Amino acid sequence: MRNMTVIDRSRSGQTADVPGGSEPSVAPAASSKEHKFQARKVAVYYGTKRALNHIDLDIGKGEVTALIGPSGCGKSTFIRCLNRMNDPIANCRVEGQILLDGMDVNAREVDPVELRARVGMVFQKPNPFPKSIWENVAYGPRIHGLSSTKVELDEIVTLSLQRAALWDEVKDRLQESGTSLSGGQQQRLCIARALAVDPEVILMDEPCSALDPIATAKIEELIDELSGNYTIVIVTHSMQQAARVSDMTAFFHLGDLVETGPTDNIFTTPRDERTEGYITGRFG
Repeated sequence: MRNMTVIDRSRSGQTADVPGGSEPSVAPAASSKEHKFQARKVAVYYGTKRALNHIDLDIGKGEVTALIGPSGCGKSTFIRCLNRMNDPIANCRVEGQILLDGMDVNAREVDPVELRARVGMVFQKPNPFPKSIWENVAYGPRIHGLSSTKVELDEIVTLSLQRAALWDEVKDRLQESGTSLSGGQQQRLCIARALAVDPEVILMDEPCSALDPIATAKIEELIDELSGNYTIVIVTHSMQQAARVSDMTAFFHLGDLVETGPTDNIFTTPRDERTEGYITGRFG
């Protein structure tokens, strides 16, 4: 787990680099870091209502990036743009550009199904299929043609459950329904299901909000184990969780990306007074 010192709540009077208000985010400075995603001027509309205000955000390859901010600030809207989960929403319109390894994810020639195989997603509420544990994990590799024999499929299922730290708990129960597992086990099953198609990115939208502290700790340990091998983007309302699991943190407020940077910096020396106000509990 990441180690960091939480901001001194006694700090006051810090001058913000960015004044308050709803201003477009500033494009990140150039760096030598290898980026998995690069978002530029991303705006999202639901009908005539704008939910995101021209977001510029780079997401580093192999890093864990946490998106934090009050409810309704645009975190989930943004993360759903990364694998086009907003596409089925009839009145949703996405503007700007999102590059995945230099590829525009919204280009007409990009198949959303193939995109979601590269960019898997785990939702707030565990949603295992009403099938066996084995079938839950085997489903993706089967429809994507990642295995040609039952033996190969068994290997993928076993490896995915091992990577999700669930194998030891279910190896003798693979034909039982996935819905028979506990909430925390169901969430790890959903992570195993995402891993089974060999993604490059895992998006997690409040993956622990419905779990108890013990199950949450297991998910956080899993995120730490998966980091480096996968690029992970996690939406969380828990600042403590963001501090524990992430390398980078982005703070959203009222549809704006207020600031982003190394997690330790965001939580100890935020540049914007809105970030400090949220972290210290003055609003949120």
